[in-house]
Amino acid sequence: MSNILRKEMRLSASVLSYFFIAFGFMFFIPGYPILCGVFFVTLGIFQSFQNAREANDIIFSALLPIAKKDVVKGKFLFSCFIELCSFAVMAAIVILRMTIFSESTVYRSNALMNANPFALGMALLIFGLFNFIFIGGFFKTAYKFGKSFLMYILVTFLAIGIGEALHHFPGLEMLNAFGFKNLILQLGLLGIGALCYVLITWLSYKRACEHFELIDL
Repeated sequence: MSNILRKEMRLSASVLSYFFIAFGFMFFIPGYPILCGVFFVTLGIFQSFQNAREANDIIFSALLPIAKKDVVKGKFLFSCFIELCSFAVMAAIVILRMTIFSESTVYRSNALMNANPFALGMALLIFGLFNFIFIGGFFKTAYKFGKSFLMYILVTFLAIGIGEALHHFPGLEMLNAFGFKNLILQLGLLGIGALCYVLITWLSYKRACEHFELIDL
């Protein structure tokens, strides 16, 4: 497994995938839909898939002495690595905003989503959607990805819009809690997001393996 991931990181990855991890810092920006940072992280991963296609990386990988499902595993491992690196950045910023900056006026007057565990749960959900819609869609052909990425964009910005709107509905104000208010609820929502990420990614991986086995390269 480590060799597959190392091959992806050193040979197949675009430098933009690593650079775009920094978009996790968008969780610091007030007056901006912070979940857009999640989209930009996945856009960086998309660049690696684009580079891999142009370099015939899938065919090269399939010629290695590994099973076809390991080719799929490599792409998923790399994508999850980038996603979780950016998630770690977002989580660190959430902790800072819940503690040191919890009373900051610039954040208190922000009408958009606050950086809290609910936002982290939404971030994991969007990462899961990327793995399911885009990566899963890519391995239906192991070549075409325009349609699946466009579908991912539409679904993601719908999810971002819903996430930004929910706390404006009566009774759902706690979704945008500051500091440690409603912490149990917030952590529960984060747990649900993490569970969704794991399940969606696993299901996508299994389906991608099945589709890739049927492809005649």
